Amino acid sequence: MKTYSASQLLDKINNYLQEMPYSRPPKGLYDPIEYELSLGGKRIRPVLMLMAYNLYKEDVESILPQAAGLETYHNHTLLHDDVMDKADMRRGKPTVHNVWNENTAILSGDAMLILAYRLMTDCPSDKIKEILDVFTATTMEICEGQQWDMEFENRQDVTVDEYIEMIRLKTSVLLAAAMKIGACMADAPKEDQEKLYEFGVKIGLAFQLQDDYLDVYGDPKIFGKNIGGDILCNKKTYMLITALALANEEQSKELKYWLSVMDEQPKEKIAAVTRIYNNIGIGPKCLDKVDSYYKEGLAALDAVSLPEERKIVLKSFACSMMNRKM
Repeated sequence: MKTYSASQLLDKINNYLQEMPYSRPPKGLYDPIEYELSLGGKRIRPVLMLMAYNLYKEDVESILPQAAGLETYHNHTLLHDDVMDKADMRRGKPTVHNVWNENTAILSGDAMLILAYRLMTDCPSDKIKEILDVFTATTMEICEGQQWDMEFENRQDVTVDEYIEMIRLKTSVLLAAAMKIGACMADAPKEDQEKLYEFGVKIGLAFQLQDDYLDVYGDPKIFGKNIGGDILCNKKTYMLITALALANEEQSKELKYWLSVMDEQPKEKIAAVTRIYNNIGIGPKCLDKVDSYYKEGLAALDAVSLPEERKIVLKSFACSMMNRKM
């Protein structure tokens, strides 16, 4: 059976997305959708879906509608996130609400959600309920995660457990759904579908926690964005929540002072908060958490009832996501 590489699957999903028709009027609704999807990105979620399918079957083209549906849904969330965050740029280009306006962005985002459902249900009738059960539960969980994230902005008592649950809902479940839908479409055993879902959840948690770490300690040239953005906007990350919980009286006082400083002294704020993190040892604690979830994810993949050689491409892709070696 043919096994496709990540780059081959990425080409397939990109070609499919580029060929999707948006020629019908009104252009004011469909042009922003085409624009949002043209901004690119790594397409991690649809590639994972195709990889999960390819573990069992080789005709990956047969589930390109579902892969495109998942990517369309993901970009719907990004489009609406940009409106909520008043973001000016997305992947180096002006956001939809800046090119058009907020009302257009909201409406085009709504249309993307509907298109995602249309694509997701473009499958054999005996699969529709299973696929929609997973997809609908996932989309609702992501809304819950977004709401928790917004509520955390105004709370100073967020716990690590609450934060982990929030990122599971906001980030991990979509990776997990990609795995499960791909496996389901390939008629994988139910036990394998659940193990692949668990793999997606754990890798998603590791990925987000590593992102938290890299926002403080990463190389901007490799990380792809300026360091310290989370610190400047007081974002509740694993780093900040753990620091608030473990800080002594003096550290707590200084940390709360810098949390009260918003737009002025950005360089000083990043340096001061990073110094507090260093003194408490937040970086190594975060990396330990990343490593733990990453290993749990690989253990779930190891438990999938397939020969090891069938899982090499997927395992390699997970390693590349985390910038690790096999």
